[in-house]
Amino acid sequence: QDAFVAFHVDKVLVSKYLKPLQIGELAPDQPSIEPSKNEMLVKDFRELRATVERMGLLEPNQLFFFLLLAHILLLDTAAWLILFYFGTSLLPFVFSLLLLTISQVQASWLQHDLGHLSVFRKTKWNHLLHKFVMCHLIGASAKWWTLLHSQHHAKPNCFHKDPDIDMHPFLFTLGKKLSVELGIKKKKYMPYNHQHKYFFITLPPLLFPTYFHYHTFYIAYTKKYWVDLAWMLTFYIRFFYTYGSLLGTKTLNSPISLHRMLESSWFVWVSQMNHIPMDIDYDKNLDWMSTQLQATCNVEQSLFNDWFTGHLNFQIEHHLFPTMPRHNYWKVAPLVKSLCAKHGIEYQCKPLLTAFADIVHSLKSSGELWHDAYLHK
Repeated sequence: QDAFVAFHVDKVLVSKYLKPLQIGELAPDQPSIEPSKNEMLVKDFRELRATVERMGLLEPNQLFFFLLLAHILLLDTAAWLILFYFGTSLLPFVFSLLLLTISQVQASWLQHDLGHLSVFRKTKWNHLLHKFVMCHLIGASAKWWTLLHSQHHAKPNCFHKDPDIDMHPFLFTLGKKLSVELGIKKKKYMPYNHQHKYFFITLPPLLFPTYFHYHTFYIAYTKKYWVDLAWMLTFYIRFFYTYGSLLGTKTLNSPISLHRMLESSWFVWVSQMNHIPMDIDYDKNLDWMSTQLQATCNVEQSLFNDWFTGHLNFQIEHHLFPTMPRHNYWKVAPLVKSLCAKHGIEYQCKPLLTAFADIVHSLKSSGELWHDAYLHK
């Protein structure tokens, strides 16, 4: 299947784990594609995948990723050196905090590359460096991220299957159909008609310092990810030793909390601009390309946008080819656009600020739909 091909680098190795699951083969007169899937689109996408492989677009440029890691480490070091040389007064503290936040966000984009096995052709090297970046530099579990993010990629914006939209309906109501359904059922966990307002003070600043911070430890502990927990501990030891000696143990919590809030805001606006404004519904069992295009959109390319979003401005290409190194997204984009045009599939690409605004607009629209259904209008 296309999902299997998309996720795995070493297909020979992982195919061995499928043998116990085989229950038989299709009879010659049976269709190999389900009725809900577009057979011609499936065929054309597989041809595109073969073209991508022939063009070498799945091969990583390791110098590119080395420079990314180098600039992350330089920013991280500079954040501490500013406090060391200039003291802990307000201005050095603020400047140090900004550099630390930039370093952490860029590290989160790099761990995303590593988690998708797109930095090295050898899976084990991706996993090893993933633990260093995610666990040691960021302080979260690499396996926890892989567990949740793989589900998101398999079924993006599919309710009950994509953990990224588990905020529905407890914090927000998402998607037109789900919002109307919630209103008809008279369910209300929050004042959804105001969710576009309280979004600013809830999800962006609080996702990392609250939910993610505790959830990563909870999953790592309950699933016995002991290696990840040991790596994560090194982050806090390093942070306590380096910053504690300058700020004192009593005020050490301040930079941790503040940089987590800034990092969280940056991450949420970037990660949600590609998905929340798109179709959110139950799983319709569509083909791979249709599933990804209905749930994702792009943001215009520029040097700043590429760096600021970790190339997630090419979200469509990333979702279609999750193991593709990000520096090749722009090369495959014209081919994807052409295939979308051939099959009449909308390929959305918008300016960065428009993408941010669309998050708020979609939340407002969903809240109004829920409110009208709730009041029987």
